[in-house]
Amino acid sequence: MLQTLSIRDFVIVDQLDLDFQSGFTVLTGETGAGKSILIDALSLALGARGEGGITRAGCDKAEISACFSLANNVEALSWLAEQEIAQDEPELLLRRVIYADGRSRAFINGSPATMQQLKDLGEFLVDIYSQNAHHSLLKSATQRQVLDEFGGLLEVAKNVSEHYKRWYHLHGLRLELEKNAEAYADELAILRDNVRELSALAFDSQEWEALQHEHLLLSNGASLITSGETCLDLLSEGELSALNLLAQVQHHLQNMQTYDASLAEVSESLDSGVIQLQEASRSLNRYIQRMELDPARLSEVDARIQSIHAAARKYRSRVEDLPALLQGWQSRMAELSNFADDGALAEQERLAFSEYTKLAESLSAGRTAAAAILHQKITAEMQRLSLSGGQFSVALTPVAPSVNGLEQVEFLVAGHAGVAPRALSKVASGGELSRISLAIRVVTAQQGSIPTMIFDEVDVGIGGGVAEVVGNLLKQLGEQRQVLVITHLPQVAALGKHHLRVSKSQVNGQTLSTIAALSATSRIEEVARMLGGIELTETTRQHAKEMLLG
Repeated sequence: MLQTLSIRDFVIVDQLDLDFQSGFTVLTGETGAGKSILIDALSLALGARGEGGITRAGCDKAEISACFSLANNVEALSWLAEQEIAQDEPELLLRRVIYADGRSRAFINGSPATMQQLKDLGEFLVDIYSQNAHHSLLKSATQRQVLDEFGGLLEVAKNVSEHYKRWYHLHGLRLELEKNAEAYADELAILRDNVRELSALAFDSQEWEALQHEHLLLSNGASLITSGETCLDLLSEGELSALNLLAQVQHHLQNMQTYDASLAEVSESLDSGVIQLQEASRSLNRYIQRMELDPARLSEVDARIQSIHAAARKYRSRVEDLPALLQGWQSRMAELSNFADDGALAEQERLAFSEYTKLAESLSAGRTAAAAILHQKITAEMQRLSLSGGQFSVALTPVAPSVNGLEQVEFLVAGHAGVAPRALSKVASGGELSRISLAIRVVTAQQGSIPTMIFDEVDVGIGGGVAEVVGNLLKQLGEQRQVLVITHLPQVAALGKHHLRVSKSQVNGQTLSTIAALSATSRIEEVARMLGGIELTETTRQHAKEMLLG
């Protein structure tokens, strides 16, 4: 759940640090006080796109930090592990910095993050429902998403989508084959000849390195032997060889040591040098003995190199790329061979469609069951929301196989008894749409796993006794998870377990917005203000007190 939210230099907020509790919290304030600033700030911390004018006037940047408890939030913890983001404590910290010039930076637990990472992680933390959410519910895609999420069908729907894409790909390949069968046959024939020739060459990159090295040695064998013998003569075999000269030096040093013992160190160094020269002489001698002139092998290696170069020229490739070229041809041959095999591709397509159909039918069955439950639950809530006799249903209209399954999902509503159900998008009354949308959100939210839900004035267009029912619905939801509601209705505000008030004031010529938790006495004053009237009276206060005490 959301534990704290810190805001710095954001719009008309100077500095704000909020602590949140579990359960049902209401946020109220006069029009224009900045109630939606909290939602806007939190949305940015969750990866929302920043618009211009976010930083407070005269400031270089705005900073927003949100701390969440991840206790029992398995999905969020798994995501962090997959992303290799450290999470040693039960608290998660999201931070967003937006500069006045439009630049933005994001952090998860202090580590730099992308906006997409914030969005992905935010999906496991908070659901935000605004007035605009009513409009999103009018979209077919949103209605399908709501039904699948309510029925626990998201994973099945994902598999259906993936299998449809696989079938569609194979279907396209088969059509392409039928259209280009002759061209494919010609291409396959050419590839077979090329692969046969290059396979017969039996060439790999390691052999190329060895061939080049061997060719270099064989072509310079005579020169190597001659040079080696010259080196050996200078080193140890000739009359004026290095070893003979060093032997004379050793003799002189031994005589000199008779008169000056300090030359022993020089003599020892020379002895070490003689030993190394002797070893070098022996190694060079062994090298000369091994080196043989082999014209036949040189000719053989030269021919091999020429054949490899010829293949590279023929296929317009670098020598080093020939193995990869062969592998690519073999892969293409395998693909074309499948095409050429009578019925092979068609059979793959048939099997893919069969698998898709099986999954899609399972999804359809799940949707049918979930639609029946939604019908009962939302219809029941509509009665509580003064839509007596109204009904909600989900129409599942069969359609051609698609990435979304075998049916179109559409929410239908009858506002009262005796009226034929119509598409939700055709509900004329804004008040009815608000109430129906709220019923849908409350019922479907009970099936979700998101720990925090925020409702931003979703009770617009609702009043009277219905407002109290709405408040009770939200209060009921708050018993299961953290619920934060921005409201203008005193009936809803009075039912909150916790109450935050937004106020606006002038400080040093600047308009600033603040949010404060209300005490029991302050709540009476705030609810009384919401009840109306230019001046608060004892009667209004008493009414507010009665509402708060239930």
